[in-house]
Amino acid sequence: MLRRGLVAWASRVGVVLVVACCCLSLLYVLACSPHSDESRAPLPRANSPTGKEGYQALLQEREEQHRHYISSLKKQISQLKEALQERSEQLKSVQDSLERAAGAPPVGLLDGAAERNHADLQEFLRSQLGRAEVHSGVKLPSEYAVVPFESFTLQKVYQLEMGLTRHPEEKPVRKDRRDELSETLETAVQALNTPRDGDNPQQQKAYSHADFIEGISRTEKDKGTLYELTFRGDRSHEFRKLVFFRPFGPLMKVKNERVDTASMLINIVVPLARRADKFRNFMHNFREVCVRQDGRIHLTVVYFGKDQMSEVKGILENTSREINFKNFTLIQLNEEFSRGRGLDVGARAWKGGNVLLFFCDVDIYFTAEFLDSCRLNAQPGKKVFYPVLFSQYNPSLIYGHHDNIPPIEQQLVIKKDTGFWRDFGFGMTCQYRSDFINIGGFDVDIKGWGGEDVHLYRKYLHSNLLVVRSPSRGLFHLWHEKRCADELPPEQYKMCMQSKAMNEASHGQLGMLFFRHEIEAHLRRQKHNGAGKKT
Repeated sequence: MLRRGLVAWASRVGVVLVVACCCLSLLYVLACSPHSDESRAPLPRANSPTGKEGYQALLQEREEQHRHYISSLKKQISQLKEALQERSEQLKSVQDSLERAAGAPPVGLLDGAAERNHADLQEFLRSQLGRAEVHSGVKLPSEYAVVPFESFTLQKVYQLEMGLTRHPEEKPVRKDRRDELSETLETAVQALNTPRDGDNPQQQKAYSHADFIEGISRTEKDKGTLYELTFRGDRSHEFRKLVFFRPFGPLMKVKNERVDTASMLINIVVPLARRADKFRNFMHNFREVCVRQDGRIHLTVVYFGKDQMSEVKGILENTSREINFKNFTLIQLNEEFSRGRGLDVGARAWKGGNVLLFFCDVDIYFTAEFLDSCRLNAQPGKKVFYPVLFSQYNPSLIYGHHDNIPPIEQQLVIKKDTGFWRDFGFGMTCQYRSDFINIGGFDVDIKGWGGEDVHLYRKYLHSNLLVVRSPSRGLFHLWHEKRCADELPPEQYKMCMQSKAMNEASHGQLGMLFFRHEIEAHLRRQKHNGAGKKT
């Protein structure tokens, strides 16, 4: 009786797996079958301007797409066959052990226990997903309780926790890290290439690793690992974003959505007092990135005082006239400079609906890719984006003589000796105006430099919004000499001096400067000893 029940159970499982294998094989055959003439895109004629070259290029593109899709299907079939073989071996092992066991429970009870264990496992995994910060944020006591994200591309991982042997960006050298990211990426590509209900597989884009742009991940040690992956979409300014969660077990697909950023306007708010030369450099990058490349930007400049006001106004007017850029607002405040006050005024001055705000400073350099990250990582009522920017060291110390300093675009390299992740700074942030207003905005009583950004950051940590904290490879703080005013309160002055010390150079470079007299003396002794040996 026991053996008969076990054989029946094994038969049912085997039939299910065989049916699944057949379905995948049928899908493979359909994908590899030639399409009808009606569904084919028109090919270039032999006497057209592109001619034979265009025909071959289109065929090569189609062949590449089908090759990726077929490879994905083959891998799924192979995995299913392995699972079938493994399950067969497990069933055989269970059968042997039951035959050897004396007084074993009836098969019906065994089936019920297995079903209960499976249900308990599913319930546990879903509880892990519910406890993690995936769908919404949780209230945190302070900025020290935040678990930051790491960002990664196909080749590099950008990380905050460096220690002495790690670098701000590196290839994942540990095998477990490489395998983890490779599995997640492969799972995402398979999910994108799996047709949804109602989709026409013939018209669906075949996604590959080349479509992957960037991902972020973080691990909550008592829950699991969260992954958010961004791929290029079918059209310009369209992206595909997938969210996965690994609750210390199988990878679970949480979300597979299409994100259209074509109509997402960003209002960049910049507070300013004097520093017209820095503003001129800022506008040079703004022209190229925001106007020529992106084209979905509004600029709000909040200027304090009257000194150099005419120069700043002239720079904006020249930009408007030369490249026909009209999307800017200049607000003048005749009062003492306060960064928090300026950003608060700039955010509240917008009257065009719920816009995405990017709070920025005049000494910040950003890329068009960062603007897309800004759009993808902020969501009204759900998420705010606090990128960690890469802060440049003093170029005079990095490159030596002033004449050796390369152009600014060549200086912005993410390396251990060129800068550091500014993980103690919270001033650059992307958030929707509605969230900024609802949270209460900045503390406008804070004057001068520093403090206002941490105050706002802590407000979000104490709310139910998800705070996305991740290194951004397209956001840089340009080095400039920092002066800490004597008028600052002790706490602000201490923060200013700490920032100044961090800004100059790496530990190794500062060590070389600190011990330069000993190094020079050593070189002189070496030279003297060498001369003595020759004589």
